[in-house]
Amino acid sequence: MNQEKTGAFIAICRKEKGYTQAALAEKLGITDRAVSKWETGKSMPDIGIMQELCELLDVNVNELLTGERLNMDNYKKMAEENLTELARQEELNNKKLLTLENVIGWTASITFLVLIFSASFAVEQTVWRIVMILVGMAVFVTGIYYSLKLEHEAGYYECQECHKRYVPTMKAVVMAPHWGRSRKMRCPYCGSRNYHKKVLTK
Repeated sequence: MNQEKTGAFIAICRKEKGYTQAALAEKLGITDRAVSKWETGKSMPDIGIMQELCELLDVNVNELLTGERLNMDNYKKMAEENLTELARQEELNNKKLLTLENVIGWTASITFLVLIFSASFAVEQTVWRIVMILVGMAVFVTGIYYSLKLEHEAGYYECQECHKRYVPTMKAVVMAPHWGRSRKMRCPYCGSRNYHKKVLTK
């Protein structure tokens, strides 16, 4: 997948359809700056709006990702390559989210411990002790919430019985007993309750 080639292709198709960057951006609910970044090869369209973009430009997803119109001879080959690349990109993005989850979780936990320790041994005034404990608890709860939110958004969970992969509700992730990134939840496919492990791609 060549971002510059895809960007140039988007620009050509946009002009063929008579859209300005601003007009295309408005139809997609994004900024014209985002469209400009696509066309200069600095970024790629988000997966969430890719289908709508293809419909507006009258191309299919494989053509968009390849950066050229495809004939039937090489369509299947390019489709497989593009699917592989999209899976790789999804895995990389999910790894980044889980890394950020670790950073937030550890930072919140260490901050909490430092504030509690300081309030217990380094501060004499009761008011400041209470303030530090409350701040520590607020940092900890906020950090854990955002860590769980990132874990929920990154990738999927795989049932160990039927091996189906799915995205659970945020409530299920929060309430489930866990060991590392495996959580004990009920599978929406087979109904079994077991430890479902985190996986990065579908």
